[in-house]
Amino acid sequence: MGFELSGILGLLVLILDIYAIVQILRARASTAAKAIWVIVILFLPLLGLLAWLLAGPASPRTVRL
Repeated sequence: MGFELSGILGLLVLILDIYAIVQILRARASTAAKAIWVIVILFLPLLGLLAWLLAGPASPRTVRL
């Protein structure tokens, strides 16, 4: 059972990493910032994803009327 669980968790991390990279590339950040985040996620998949979730995505801005 351990092999199946680790495979599912690995697949989940892969899917979340791909989602994070797509969101990074769509963001309005500078090219250098995007490149750094993508490199961190590619080389440290789990830690990079957690760091991006904590520090990377900007909170939605409120629109003033």
